[in-house]
Amino acid sequence: MAWGRKKSGGRKEPQFGLGASLAELRLGPQDRIPNSESKPKKSSVKRKVDDDDDDDPPPERKPRPSRSGARRRSKSRISISRLCYWGAVLGLWTAIAVVGVVVWVGAHLPPIQSLEIPKRPPTIQIVGLDGSVLATRGEMAGANVALKDLPPYLPKAFIAIEDRRFYSHYGVDPWGILRAAVANLLHRGVSQGGSTLTQQLAKNLFLTQERTIQRKLQEAELAFWLERKHSKNEILELYLNRVYFGSGAYGVEAAAQRYFGKSAKNVTLAEAAMLAGLVKSPSRLAPNRNPEGAEKRAQTVLAAMADAKFITEAQAQASIGHPAYSVKPAGAGTINYVADWIGEVLDDLVGQIDQDIVVETSIDPKLQSIAEAAVIDELAAKSVKFNVSQGALVAMTPDGAVRAMVGGRNYAESQYNRAVTAKRQPGSAFKPFVYLTAIEAGLTPDTIRPDAPLNIKGWKPENFEHEYLGAVTLTQALAMSLNTVAVRVGLEVGPNNVVRTAHRLGISSKLEPNASIALGTSEVSLTELVGAYVPFANGGQGITPHVVLKIRTSSGKVLYARQPDQLGQVIDPRNVAMMNTMMQETLLNGTARKADIPGWMAAGKTGTSQDFRDAWFIGYTARLVTGVWLGNDDNSPTKKATGGGLPVEVWTRFMRAAHQGVPVATLPTSQGGGGLLSNLAQAASQISEPTAQAPLAPLPATGANRPAPTRTSARPEAAAGLDGWLMERLFGGNR
Repeated sequence: MAWGRKKSGGRKEPQFGLGASLAELRLGPQDRIPNSESKPKKSSVKRKVDDDDDDDPPPERKPRPSRSGARRRSKSRISISRLCYWGAVLGLWTAIAVVGVVVWVGAHLPPIQSLEIPKRPPTIQIVGLDGSVLATRGEMAGANVALKDLPPYLPKAFIAIEDRRFYSHYGVDPWGILRAAVANLLHRGVSQGGSTLTQQLAKNLFLTQERTIQRKLQEAELAFWLERKHSKNEILELYLNRVYFGSGAYGVEAAAQRYFGKSAKNVTLAEAAMLAGLVKSPSRLAPNRNPEGAEKRAQTVLAAMADAKFITEAQAQASIGHPAYSVKPAGAGTINYVADWIGEVLDDLVGQIDQDIVVETSIDPKLQSIAEAAVIDELAAKSVKFNVSQGALVAMTPDGAVRAMVGGRNYAESQYNRAVTAKRQPGSAFKPFVYLTAIEAGLTPDTIRPDAPLNIKGWKPENFEHEYLGAVTLTQALAMSLNTVAVRVGLEVGPNNVVRTAHRLGISSKLEPNASIALGTSEVSLTELVGAYVPFANGGQGITPHVVLKIRTSSGKVLYARQPDQLGQVIDPRNVAMMNTMMQETLLNGTARKADIPGWMAAGKTGTSQDFRDAWFIGYTARLVTGVWLGNDDNSPTKKATGGGLPVEVWTRFMRAAHQGVPVATLPTSQGGGGLLSNLAQAASQISEPTAQAPLAPLPATGANRPAPTRTSARPEAAAGLDGWLMERLFGGNR
């Protein structure tokens, strides 16, 4: 086959010359590579004609389209189709994702059947002993006000500043969100919010205040649900009655009462603008705390109302020229310390509150005002001199009912309750528990103990004056607050027994049973210390300090009524009699000589902690037990403020006013007798005569320069021993 082809073809020798060269180099159809567009037979014929007819001009040919342009149009058609395809795919998946997010958000919402408009928060009204309203606590909400009853500019103020397109959107405002996003971007922070009034209502009704994407999505979904379920006016009315306005006020009615002392139905345009401005930052802009900020924000609201054509420019300018001023709300001041204390115990008394309630308390509004003035005025006059920044006072009846409580000098500046929460070293105010333990162990007020230097494993307690009186009675030692005698007696009866006595009388704080316990080194609160003194005033009965007497609903249903304490006798009446006489000496010749209530028998004990950090005085009559504490919150030393100084002055000012017009009564006796004298007479027949005693050491004449008590008796029966002590107390002495 190969040989045959070679023979038939023959070998052609090369020819030279231009024509020969062109003829030889011309390609024929058979020499070209065939392709899909080639048609060999037709091309062969045409090519042959062309080759034979060299003189004829070539026939005209129609221009063929460019192959590159065709390819571009083809690719363009392919790109558009692909774009449409992937756009459809992306849109489908986006729709699936949106549906998935909606389903996921909805799955984390409360069950749809529970998405009903909740009741407004309950109001807790706190009233005094005379029925007057002292304070309001809880989530304080005023009565619901119908939209038609409000002045028309009030709801318009909220629409102008919070949601200008309220009546045109469907719960979520895309333009508002975009506007807020642009503003926040320009200000490089959060300067505007895009939430509609409906979204804000959804958040207030059903959601928390946390700022998360999930919460915002839930807010939007609930906003659509609210718009579908309620009309625009219903949503606006709900919003105005539920939104928070600061200072514990929920709803426009409560806010108007709190800040302006009037109903929301009667607020002026300027007041309406101030209320609308509060919702942006109620805690920061509350007019009773930041009147300048609230007024500036109100001007912004008025400008927005004018811009929205809700009011004229003239009305806006007139309102700016007559700004709204806040009023002092009822119950402001130190009574709020009492209200806070009540709020802490309500859950224990009635559980969770889901309706309006009225709490009837033991607080006497008149005594509360007197106590507040006594603490604040005395501190204003002498706080700089003694470097004392804070004070507290608690007064309670012999059954433990708190009549007045001051937890600090300024509630607006500090809500820390120094009467209930703060625990401080009581100093010598703790000594009555030491001497009561000694009396219960068999010692008497006339028992002699040495006032002399003492060394306990390197600890050397000293007296305030750094002087020692030698042999003194327990009465003298307590009245003059001699530290060495208190430590000796505490060790003699045992620190553990002293701690048990204090706990039995009502101290609930942890007490360390060491040698220094006699000097009050373990911390206690003012309220529990005053409560522990009450048995001295009521004949030895145990009590629990309390302020809540009854809790009832607004309709009158009683939820709680306090029952009398069943603690029984915690001090033997005979021992109460002796302790009362010993602590009465503190006011007559001891460290509290300035404490004086004309016509009344009073007793008590001063206290000063180490380095003058705390100054105390707890004193009582048969009608009232009152304790005063003064010091600094940071536990820094005062300028030698002692219990016998400023605390006694505060106590005396309060107690004198509190006892005006009150029938005089002596300190209690055993078995409900007529006074201390019968109590002592009974004690004389029941207690064995003590051992022989050394002569009483005279009390130094300091302070008021009162003469020291004498041992001279007006009756020959006043012999040595307990009988002699009783007879001298009954008939002897120069008092």
